[in-house]
Amino acid sequence: MMAGRGSMAAAGGLTRHIPVMLSEVLAALQPKDGDIVVDGTFGAGGYTKAILDTANCRVIAIDRDAEAFALAGAMAEDFPGRLIAMLGRYSEMEALAESEGFKAVDGVVLDLGVSSMQLDQAERGFSFAQDGPLDMRMGNEGPTAADLVNSLAESELADIIYVFGEERRSRAIAKAIVAKRAEAPITRTSELADIVIGVLGRKRDEPKHPATRTFQAFRLYLNAELEELAHGLCAAERLLKAGGRLVVVTFHSLEDRIAKRFFAGRSAAGPKGSRHLPDAGGEEFAPSFQLINRRPLEPSNDEIRGNPRARSARLRAGERTEAPAQPLDLAALGVPAVRG
Repeated sequence: MMAGRGSMAAAGGLTRHIPVMLSEVLAALQPKDGDIVVDGTFGAGGYTKAILDTANCRVIAIDRDAEAFALAGAMAEDFPGRLIAMLGRYSEMEALAESEGFKAVDGVVLDLGVSSMQLDQAERGFSFAQDGPLDMRMGNEGPTAADLVNSLAESELADIIYVFGEERRSRAIAKAIVAKRAEAPITRTSELADIVIGVLGRKRDEPKHPATRTFQAFRLYLNAELEELAHGLCAAERLLKAGGRLVVVTFHSLEDRIAKRFFAGRSAAGPKGSRHLPDAGGEEFAPSFQLINRRPLEPSNDEIRGNPRARSARLRAGERTEAPAQPLDLAALGVPAVRG
């Protein structure tokens, strides 16, 4: 199963959401009475509920998934006047917050990747563990993963699988996809998973499904998740008050690399020209964040045993200084430029 935001566990016939690294998130965020906090990836609402239970604060809950938005609206009834549900992308948090009258906030939390609610619904097409339509859209607009798999050139497919999935056998998988779709369109998650297994094989005791990286690649690419992350981090930087806190939970190396570069670049004074681009004069910026944890926090062994989806989670956090926000540089943050 792919890593995701939290886990949905059965308890007495009901579905119970298990947010990842919840105690660590709350410790880093430190919500206080009167605070305004943005939960940019509401999902099943585990962080939002815990934040509202911890302090008499307000939460702006954002999600691009209409189902999560509906769930946030239902949860808002339990916290009258304290939970504001908003449908949209977290990269739009400034405009969304301002539309509710908030020009600055005290905290932002981002729990990245696909949510457990999305993973556990076969019809959403995110999981290779359950057969469903090959969709993978976080919203309900735009092309599906099936559209990409059946239309892009073999070289484009290989680039996507290599760059966004870090899959070394990307060219062989792309070739197999093109050969299979020549027989009939690929429309189901099980079909794509079987194609990957046919190329990579599968050992009985292998802990990670061989299709993990390929599914990750198409999901990240289709939803422009890494670009969204870069824009979202910079939006949080602009929206946070001095002393406000940004907490980011990542689930794979591509996400974590962007978060790491963001916090490293924003917490050290000095020239901030990208090494990937010509230096535009080496303009110097004061640190806009102070690191809360120098190294990423990882889930405990007990948490991983209780929630295997937490195993790859990493938490990074910083406290906003009074320095101006720095400009966005996608290349410096390590956002791949591959687009079909």
